[in-house]
Amino acid sequence: MPTGEFGNTPTTPSACCNRPLKKSVGEARVNLGRKARPSLLIVDAQSVKHTDSARHKGYDAGKKVSGLKRHLLVDTQGLPHGIMVTPADCTDRQGAVTLRRGHHADLPQTQTGLAAGGYSGQPFAAAVRQWLPQARVQIVKRSDLSTFVVLPKRWIVERSFAWLEKHRRHWKNCERRLNSSRQFVILALLVLLLNRL
Repeated sequence: MPTGEFGNTPTTPSACCNRPLKKSVGEARVNLGRKARPSLLIVDAQSVKHTDSARHKGYDAGKKVSGLKRHLLVDTQGLPHGIMVTPADCTDRQGAVTLRRGHHADLPQTQTGLAAGGYSGQPFAAAVRQWLPQARVQIVKRSDLSTFVVLPKRWIVERSFAWLEKHRRHWKNCERRLNSSRQFVILALLVLLLNRL
């Protein structure tokens, strides 16, 4: 298990995105008339149930899901700029910091990060500033809203998770290893991006 709230988890891969995905995302953004590197990123996590064949298991007490957690970093078009897969007992804050730590060198133009209420707290903000000193983090909390309101920009990352669920393999984790699960997520996103190019 990690040492401290934002320690490295032994089961997470060191790299957050492979080269073909990075290249495809950059080309897709240019085709949309945008710069290859974004200035605003949105982070969120999705807990997914697993089958009995999974080797690395965890329990997300907040969502009452036994399985794994997918951490996704997307731009305003919903295109992925970082992917991490951890056991479900990894906190959203810890997964996001590990995700950005492995990917911050490729995002020098990032100025703003949007996150849900699960990422609140000064330790998380300080950890992000350490790796992305030019970026500021905006936390959007549902508890501040008295009625149903579409949260600004936050729906974009939820749409990206919905894109993943169009692939039957990602409804539930069937892979034994976390890295295998991550690679299949990357392949699914590559299919989506190649269809756009």
